[in-house]
Amino acid sequence: MGKFVVFAGLLLVVLGAVMTVIEHLAGSRGGLLPGDIVIRRGGFTFYFPIVTCIVASVVLTLLLALLAGMRR
Repeated sequence: MGKFVVFAGLLLVVLGAVMTVIEHLAGSRGGLLPGDIVIRRGGFTFYFPIVTCIVASVVLTLLLALLAGMRR
């Protein structure tokens, strides 16, 4: 159980670093990727990061497949 907690902590640190780099590269756009949906009307803003979710899903799937392959 201890190894899992250490691995989960390291994974969170890596994900935090990646998110920081992405935010830095996005600049004033606020991390929006082309295809993310933003609707601004008056004092209401609706943000649905569909493309960001798809990219994150693909990256995490590849990362977990790589880790599962390393365990064998």
